[in-house]
Amino acid sequence: MAVSWRNWLANEGVKHLCLLIWLSMNVLLFWKTFLLYNQGPEYHYLHQMLGCPTETKATFGVHLKIVGDWTERFRDLLLPPSSQDSEILPFIQSRNYPKLYIDGPFGSPFEESLNYEVSLCVAGGIGVTPFASILNTLLDDWKPYKLRRLYFIWVCRDIQSFRWFADLLCMLHNKFWQENRPDYVNIQLYLSQTDGIQKIIGEKYHALNSRLFIGRPRWKLLFDEIAKYNRGKTVGVFCCGPNSLSKTLHKLSNQNNSYGTRFEYNKESFS
Repeated sequence: MAVSWRNWLANEGVKHLCLLIWLSMNVLLFWKTFLLYNQGPEYHYLHQMLGCPTETKATFGVHLKIVGDWTERFRDLLLPPSSQDSEILPFIQSRNYPKLYIDGPFGSPFEESLNYEVSLCVAGGIGVTPFASILNTLLDDWKPYKLRRLYFIWVCRDIQSFRWFADLLCMLHNKFWQENRPDYVNIQLYLSQTDGIQKIIGEKYHALNSRLFIGRPRWKLLFDEIAKYNRGKTVGVFCCGPNSLSKTLHKLSNQNNSYGTRFEYNKESFS
């Protein structure tokens, strides 16, 4: 018995139409998400900008790098024109700030850096953000953890980027010197692009200026020195940065050395 299209539309057409609309909305959502991840760095910097609180700190900081139209508009919502160059959000009672919704907290591979006796942590630019909570944890109390030596390498293109966590690094450095453990943390800062010798402005940053190098790290030499100084031990390698940096460290971690030192590579996605 033939069924007219009008009868089919009345009986089944609504169901198929709803299904078609549902599928179209899902495809649209997928492409919107895909484009957010692949059109420029704005979304990535938003994704990477949060630093988690520690067990003894109930607050956390938001680090946002201005790199495009989206982040520029977001800055304009937060800062009045007179405070555009401010590094800390001013407290203005009469200003209505937008609401921020935060999802989390989530675990990170870098938490495992506290479970090695020796850890090598490498950050590229804004990739330093996930390390902030680890450094704050050590600043609170390092004794409960297995970690006894931390190599912290941070590579940036411009000198001002180091000021994001300069105060935290200085406090960490001073803490271990005061506790007679100067070898606990080895901080090395690398300025990859510069026209000449530069320094992090401020007398209080003297300890960091002495650890500031021009150019890129000589990774093979660095791994050899760590292997020699930590013979027979397992070193946790943690990286957050560009894929090229991650691949280099992964390759070096898998190479054998004559000191019996083993490197275990860990990674957090940067892009």
